[in-house]
Amino acid sequence: MTSNTVQNIGRSLITFGGFLAIWQTIVWATGVEFFILPGPWLVALSLAGNLELIAGHAAITALEIVLGLLFGSGFGIISAVSLSWFPNLRRWLLPVLVVTQAIPVFALAPVLVLWMGYGLASKVMMASLIIFFPVTAAFLDGLRRTEPGWLDLAQTMTAANPRANFLAGRWAALRHIRIPAALPALASGLRVAAAVAPIGAVVGEWVGSSAGLGYLMLHANGRMQIDLLFAALFVLAVIAVTIYFTLDWLLRRLLPWQPDN
Repeated sequence: MTSNTVQNIGRSLITFGGFLAIWQTIVWATGVEFFILPGPWLVALSLAGNLELIAGHAAITALEIVLGLLFGSGFGIISAVSLSWFPNLRRWLLPVLVVTQAIPVFALAPVLVLWMGYGLASKVMMASLIIFFPVTAAFLDGLRRTEPGWLDLAQTMTAANPRANFLAGRWAALRHIRIPAALPALASGLRVAAAVAPIGAVVGEWVGSSAGLGYLMLHANGRMQIDLLFAALFVLAVIAVTIYFTLDWLLRRLLPWQPDN
């Protein structure tokens, strides 16, 4: 473990401790009832007392988030490469993709539950839809902003090769120049996707499900078990942060040439 990693962990722990101190201070200072805002200690007791219950629901939500991240990112990458390869297709479909973002994805959740049922599929699809556009937009922007000088050099080298043809030259430029140059932009899109992926899964669980942290939070709220609700919310935050920083760590290892300021 590097010194920078240790320092980051230390800063995170200090920030988290400060947040808990502020939270507890607000509870003490305002005298708010526990069923409105329970203190950190009550939430910790609820988490410990319902650990098995929360862990079972957390595993389902984590699976939904990871699968949504995989499918949404994969489809976004394929779409960005396709739109970059076919300029005419991009002129027709890119405005459509932008317009679709004007439709709140949350409004589609009941439809997805109706079509796909209350199981895993509708939640994964919900997360994939939220993830798809940031990945597509970031990667496509990176593909379109490739250094022109690199492309001119590749075209010159292809023209000097009598065996090369137009499609082979385009494919070589895409594979060896455009995609590697656009990987930092793709990494940014994936980081955004990792941050928003839990939204799709939890909203889908709120609309209709029989398991998951969103389902648990909804039922805990209906039964006035606010400490359990906060415990589930805390676990959801831990899952989201873990997925984000794991992906960030992987991207830093896979893209060592990307500036890290």
